[in-house]
Amino acid sequence: QVQLVESGGGLVQAGGSLRLSCAASGRTFDIYAWFRQALGKEREFVATITGNAGTFYADSVKGRFTISGDNAKNTVYLQMNNLKPDDTAVYYCAAPNRLRSGLLVAAEHEYDYWGQGTQVTVAP
Repeated sequence: QVQLVESGGGLVQAGGSLRLSCAASGRTFDIYAWFRQALGKEREFVATITGNAGTFYADSVKGRFTISGDNAKNTVYLQMNNLKPDDTAVYYCAAPNRLRSGLLVAAEHEYDYWGQGTQVTVAP
């Protein structure tokens, strides 16, 4: 059974940091992404990483968030620094069935596997 399991969410003050983890089991993936969904809003792209460590970020988190991976542990991380109240959301890990040419990395519909999400709350 293929699973993506996120962890590391919590409550933090503005300006603080959190590190989220996404552990994959059942198979490996060539690309992973983080998305987030705030209450009452649509889910939005945060960051992505490929197997060769190529990364891409949403403008809203560039310079504050860092995505990384540990192939040996089949785990992807999202280090979040200088957190803002607007970062409050449920954060989801996602992966597509396969990495193909032309994949739209920031498009939710490209991803076939999703974790259950982890809540991040940033207090003012």
